[in-house]
Amino acid sequence: MRILTAGESHGPSLTAIIEGFPAGLTIDEAKINQALAMRQQGYGRGNRMKIESDGVTFLSGIRHGMTLGSPITISIPNKDYQNWEAIMNPAAPTEAIKHERKVTRPRPGHGDLVGGMKYQHRDLRNVLERSSARETTLQVAIGALCKQLLEAIGIQTESKVTEIGGLQDLDYREELTESQAKHLQVSSVRMCLPEVETAVIAKIDEAKRAGDTLGGAFQVKVTGVPAGVGSYVQHDRKLDGKLAGALMSLNAIKSVSIGLGHQLAGLPGSQVQDEITWEETQGYRRKTNHLGGIEAGMSNGMPILVTGTMKPIPTLYQPLQSVDIETKEVFKASVERSDTCAVPACSRIAEHMIATTITQAILEQFESDQMPRLKQNIADYRQYLQDF
Repeated sequence: MRILTAGESHGPSLTAIIEGFPAGLTIDEAKINQALAMRQQGYGRGNRMKIESDGVTFLSGIRHGMTLGSPITISIPNKDYQNWEAIMNPAAPTEAIKHERKVTRPRPGHGDLVGGMKYQHRDLRNVLERSSARETTLQVAIGALCKQLLEAIGIQTESKVTEIGGLQDLDYREELTESQAKHLQVSSVRMCLPEVETAVIAKIDEAKRAGDTLGGAFQVKVTGVPAGVGSYVQHDRKLDGKLAGALMSLNAIKSVSIGLGHQLAGLPGSQVQDEITWEETQGYRRKTNHLGGIEAGMSNGMPILVTGTMKPIPTLYQPLQSVDIETKEVFKASVERSDTCAVPACSRIAEHMIATTITQAILEQFESDQMPRLKQNIADYRQYLQDF
């Protein structure tokens, strides 16, 4: 399955083309739009979330609600484009329009300066429009499509925030109580402990008043992936490498770990390796899941646990020092509309990117031109694993 995305943050629309998706999967468009709406939620988001109300339009690859096997084209309009049409129009502009909202003061922590240097842009808007996290709208839409395929073959994905601004919540290695699981579903910061949520909201408010931003961490859990997805035979076929690469491609992510992650550095091997058991009804299992469901680049049948760390958003309403690329004078960096904290939204985006990566690995490993055949292949493989 190959994917290409295109579009600028304030351009007319975002577009994705997905090639290699199986034929015969019934698509629930409402679920995709619901995922897009959830991406825009979360305490600490900025004003653009009030402007956009994202909805997906399929331009190809789906007919009468079912995938055809041909390339799927997704389009998501930018409703804010009406305010930017003259500035973002592909037609040659007047000199006045050409210089309107021109950006010459790069923001520390963004790709503005480096992108301008790479592509020889003197107006850094040419960089920030594409490097913007607005592109993750497409990643959620693609992932929501992939989640419907995964659910059809018995694979589930979920996510939650584990830390914001140094305040920590539970992660999926701990069994959540019924009340904690219910609170997670309604939490504005995607945490399961009410007392931590209250403290986090207060900290976000404090950061907003100070013109500052907050980062944090989240965890994605994938259940139902059969053992042996991925491979140890080449570095670029290892599943954990693909998962880490997917999350590291997401804006503002600075670290990714599997299972216990960095904690493994301080533990002896006897407390790290997951002992193997066997039951006639379930086949091979692990007593623990310290390694996060992946061994030697392959799924081992246990839940896959991936944790990502997001840096604070670099656009500050109390800007840091920068240098104007035209005059070389020291200035405070320019300010674009932004969030105080986007970790809750990032957890949802990450969940969908992980769903896409798992889907790609599944489709690479199993015959997948048509859904009925894919489902049968997966069922046969699960039975093979149980009998091994």
